[in-house]
Amino acid sequence: MPDSFEKEVNPENIKKAEMVVCIPSYKEADAIRYPTSRADEGLRKYFSEYESVIINCDNNSPDHTREAFLETPTQAPKIYLSTEPGLKGKGNNFKNLFQKVVDLKAKAVVVVDADLKSITPEWIKHLGEPLFSGFSYVAPLYIRHKYDGTITNGIAYPMTRSLYGRRVRQPIGGDFGFSGELAPLYLESKTWSEAVANFGIDIWMTTLAMNHKAQICQAFMGRPKIHRTKDPGSDLGPMFRQVVGTIFSLMKEFSPYWLKVKYSRPTAIYGFGLGETEMPPKVSVNRENLLNQFHAGFDKYSDIWERILTPDVYRKLLEIKDMRQQEFSFPTDLWARLLFDTAASYGEVGINEDATMDSLIPLYFGRTLSFVIRTEKMSMQQAETAIEDDCAAFEMAKPYLIQRWQERHG
Repeated sequence: MPDSFEKEVNPENIKKAEMVVCIPSYKEADAIRYPTSRADEGLRKYFSEYESVIINCDNNSPDHTREAFLETPTQAPKIYLSTEPGLKGKGNNFKNLFQKVVDLKAKAVVVVDADLKSITPEWIKHLGEPLFSGFSYVAPLYIRHKYDGTITNGIAYPMTRSLYGRRVRQPIGGDFGFSGELAPLYLESKTWSEAVANFGIDIWMTTLAMNHKAQICQAFMGRPKIHRTKDPGSDLGPMFRQVVGTIFSLMKEFSPYWLKVKYSRPTAIYGFGLGETEMPPKVSVNRENLLNQFHAGFDKYSDIWERILTPDVYRKLLEIKDMRQQEFSFPTDLWARLLFDTAASYGEVGINEDATMDSLIPLYFGRTLSFVIRTEKMSMQQAETAIEDDCAAFEMAKPYLIQRWQERHG
């Protein structure tokens, strides 16, 4: 443990910076040197005309993340910021970042994950440059394995696209850019919550940017995202609850906006890649586990499902329950209506919000299994087209959401 708690370590006493690269972390002593030195190289190569700083926003890690970061040789000055001892959560790290960005009067901020193995100096360029040419929010676009990012593919992308009418492929990408002028908006938002203080932060930032009419673009990163990948059926709990719970709770706040949105439009892509052939790492999926978890949900949660779902959606769910693994299929239209039912009743029907989220997890496992079976013989490009088709199905089902929402919320 660091002997005495220091909220900020700013060895060069930096008071002002135009360009900030932030690396949020918790216990990343073994990993943080790599993104720090790549970020420094990116700043040197592409942003040498700006005053820059690299900031590590940390949760007071006990493993010497702070030392590992500060001891990494860089030309750009570094600042270490920490949350109070005992205060965890990625979002809490960002709260420190937003305040620092305001204090430094920074124009542009690029954020990269601490466990990134694939970051190149060009990532800093791709995420940072649009912020100096009229854009105020930059989402990443990278090649990912078709089974990496299943919460994004199955929920976050189709939901945000059909709700807010913007096609942002990686709304919870973890690596992104935002302009200094968004920092006060984020600091002052009344929609901050416990979930946002943790893993809900990325989807919250994207959703607020969309709803405040920020100029959004996507930056093609040119390399696959290589980080610590996980089987989509392994430990999900808090992340799932926080990300999906944040999507649902922000729907209440922004309903005047999304109730009027009929179609989605494409989002500009900055710096398109030159037909990258590099393949992302394989993600293996335990199908039997997904099916078992889906089935276990019926014993555990069917009383909640009956209260949340319309009789028609619940009946269709019972119809797919007994399919064997080989032919198992969870149709997209059913999945969209099920999510829309859950969103409309979230926090409304006297069921605890965490219990609602927990009851959704086995259904999400069933839907993920269906996607794996449907796309197993597909190339990444074909699987990508399948995801686009799913999004179109969500948009087609949106009138159903509006009807359900108005029944619940008047």
